[in-house]
Amino acid sequence: MWRQWISVVARVGLAAVWLVSGGLKAVDPTQTIVAVRAYRLLSEDWVRPVANALPFLEIGLGLFLLIGLGVRVVASLSAVVLLVLISVIVSVWARGMSIDCGCFGGGGAADVDAWDYVREIARDLGFMVLAGWLIAFPRTPGALGPRSRSGTFSGRTQSDMAQ
Repeated sequence: MWRQWISVVARVGLAAVWLVSGGLKAVDPTQTIVAVRAYRLLSEDWVRPVANALPFLEIGLGLFLLIGLGVRVVASLSAVVLLVLISVIVSVWARGMSIDCGCFGGGGAADVDAWDYVREIARDLGFMVLAGWLIAFPRTPGALGPRSRSGTFSGRTQSDMAQ
């Protein structure tokens, strides 16, 4: 029973992260382009396509998690995206750059220090913990996906109810 509650919190929490992050980027696409460009990892030909696609990838992940469809798959994709985001933050830090990650809108040149990067990485590692939990325990009450749905919050599972 307690595992189901933790899974619900993880599913809705990670969904909220993706929806807020993607939503903030989607409403300001110009700033998202500035943020992606600031990392100096992509050729100019790739900056706009990545900046235009990223918000909708995040919103899509958030929506699938919110409705509980393909939770294990979406949590796995979330972990991969988070690993990429952590990697690019580490890359910026290692190259001695000073930028706002743009993770929740904004982005670009900024006055940041090592602790800002540590906080961003720790935050994203926390989100990876949520994704990892959902990979291990994807079944939650209220999920729409047949492989993501569990019994009710009363503690009875679907197999208990079938008997």
